[in-house]
Amino acid sequence: MGHFIAHANANGILLMKYQTYQAHSDLMANMRVFTQAAVKTMSNPWLIKQPGIRKLTAAYQVFASTAVTHTRPDFGIATILAGASDQPVTVHEVIAHHAPFGKLLHLKKEGISGQPRVLIVAPMSGHFATLLRETARSMLADHDVYITDWHNARDVPMAAGRFGLDEYAEYLITFLEVMGPGSHMVAICQPCVAALVATAIMAEDGNPAQPRSLTLMAGPIDTRINPTKVNELATSKPMQWFEQNLISTVPQRHLGAGRRVYPGFLQLSAFMGMNLERHVNSFKGLYQQLLDGDLEKANTTRAFYEEYFAVLDLTAEFYLETIRDVFQEYALPLGTMKWRERLVNLAAIKHTALLTIEGEHDDICAIGQTVAAQELCSSIPAYMKQHYMQTGVGHYGVFSGRRWNREVYPVVREMIQASQ
Repeated sequence: MGHFIAHANANGILLMKYQTYQAHSDLMANMRVFTQAAVKTMSNPWLIKQPGIRKLTAAYQVFASTAVTHTRPDFGIATILAGASDQPVTVHEVIAHHAPFGKLLHLKKEGISGQPRVLIVAPMSGHFATLLRETARSMLADHDVYITDWHNARDVPMAAGRFGLDEYAEYLITFLEVMGPGSHMVAICQPCVAALVATAIMAEDGNPAQPRSLTLMAGPIDTRINPTKVNELATSKPMQWFEQNLISTVPQRHLGAGRRVYPGFLQLSAFMGMNLERHVNSFKGLYQQLLDGDLEKANTTRAFYEEYFAVLDLTAEFYLETIRDVFQEYALPLGTMKWRERLVNLAAIKHTALLTIEGEHDDICAIGQTVAAQELCSSIPAYMKQHYMQTGVGHYGVFSGRRWNREVYPVVREMIQASQ
């Protein structure tokens, strides 16, 4: 969770914290309008040849790349190689179900049918579901892909009510019901807990839409095992500290005015602080790339930060309940987790195949935290369980990058195929 330490102890100050950020954001936006206009002016072929102008243009472009936004980027998956002929097919984004805090997005392929239906459960951790663009692109080759497209809490009116862990799991149940019986679920990172809860509730209720297979990737099922710095932070402070210091109120200018949230800009600050030197070096590299005219590398860096700096706010209840139940009280592994005041019984899961995946160098969800689900799901037959540990990768390497595509994804695909 967050590593950003704020200093506030009253609701008025919490509101001011968000307003101060908004005022600074507006100022920076105006400055970027100026720099963008300047870059356009200095793009004159004669001017750009001047060393001083070239350096200034590169600096302005780097500054423009630091913009923090609050709207979801495009998935940008227009075509995919799929089907028996492995030919390009068009992909359409279709809203299969819409709810206040998120929608079920269907990445529908033209002319392809009969592939296993898969729900990719994206984290609600300060970034949009497009952070899993590469995951979705890989899975589209062999599957009918749906994904949880979470909304920015600051844009959800107060009339929509609360959204905590109960509601998160309920959304997953509803999404699976919309997709229909025989679907599969792949949860990545934080939502592994909610995905396991939803599967248990559906199994106990005999819900025909309970997933045929459940893949949990780098998720905090039991954070007592090999605790990371993230885990240690979550247990180093009482719940009251998190509520007083990390929860703000959405200002009046937004649709969700008055809603208490854990702001995305705080989460981004936390992520940046964890690897500040690496990010500073990335922007230094971007400046040099622009100066050298290496636009291919520069565009790759800018595309990464365009995604990384697109943030969403989390509802206060979801953030605080996650801290309490997952990181402080270990509710799921200790058997005390409840859904709608109903004790969650993982032993009720009997017909859903289980795959757990971990990364060797994961410093967010360490080795052992996700595989713990194997023992907790005691009623799943051994032949329907599998664990895979990917060597040489950290947290993000589990679901993106070369190793994901070449080594992890085939394991996921085979589990789903075997569970059809």
